[in-house]
Amino acid sequence: MTALGFLYPGHSAEDDYPRIEQLLGSDIRVDLVHTDIGEDAHRVDALKEMGSAERLAAGVEQLRLTGAEAVVWACTSGSFVHGWEGAHDQVRTLARTAGMPASSTSFAFVHAAAELGVRRVAVGATYPGAVAELFADFLRAGGAEVVSVRGSGIITAAEVGEWTEEDVLALARQADDDTAEAVLLPDTALHTAAVIPTLEKELGKPVLTANQVTVWEALRLTDRRVNAPALGSLFTREPIVQV
Repeated sequence: MTALGFLYPGHSAEDDYPRIEQLLGSDIRVDLVHTDIGEDAHRVDALKEMGSAERLAAGVEQLRLTGAEAVVWACTSGSFVHGWEGAHDQVRTLARTAGMPASSTSFAFVHAAAELGVRRVAVGATYPGAVAELFADFLRAGGAEVVSVRGSGIITAAEVGEWTEEDVLALARQADDDTAEAVLLPDTALHTAAVIPTLEKELGKPVLTANQVTVWEALRLTDRRVNAPALGSLFTREPIVQV
C-alpha cells in the first residue's frame, strides 16, 4: 500500500480525490486533510496567506497519523503566487515540517508537462486575468512556452466548485490554441476528475488539470507509476506499474 497525503484548502472539489483513488485501481490510498482557507479570494495577498507555512503546518500532524509517505500542497494559486523561488521555499519548509517528500500543484504542472514531453501550452484559468498571468509566469520559469492565457475572472473557490461539466468543457475550448501541445486547467477548486478523457477527445491533445496532476505528483514523489487511462494521457506513460 502506498499512502499519499494532500493538504487541501477549504471545501470545493475535494471529492475529486476519492474519485481519483478509485480510478487508480491499485494499492494506492489517498489521504486528504483540509487546511484553513482564510479569506476565500483569488487575490495575491489572500492567496499568499492561504499558503503560509503556519497554515500548512497545522494540517501536517494529521497527515503523519495517516502514514502518508509524501505530501502535496493541493493548491495551484496558493503556491505560484509566491513566484518560482518562493514556491520552492514553500515546499522545502513543508518537507522539513512534515518529515517527508513534499511538493505543490504548481510544480506538479511543470513536472507533468515534462513527463508528457510538451513545451507549448495553453492555460485556461478560473482566476482573474492578472492572477492567471502569474501562473503563466511560473510555467515560463519552469521552461514552458505559454502560447495563450485565458482568465475567467472568478474571485472565490466556492464559486468555482459550483461549475458544471459543461462549464469546464467551455473553458478548455476557449483556452485552446492551435499551436498548443497541451491545455492546462489550474485550480484545485475545479471538478475535473470525471471529464478528462472527454476533454482530451474533444481537443485532440493532452489536458492537465489541477487535481489530476496533484495526485500524479504525489505518486512521482513515492516512485510509483500507475496506468489509469480514465485519468488522461498523463496516466498512460511507460513504464507501467500496475498491481
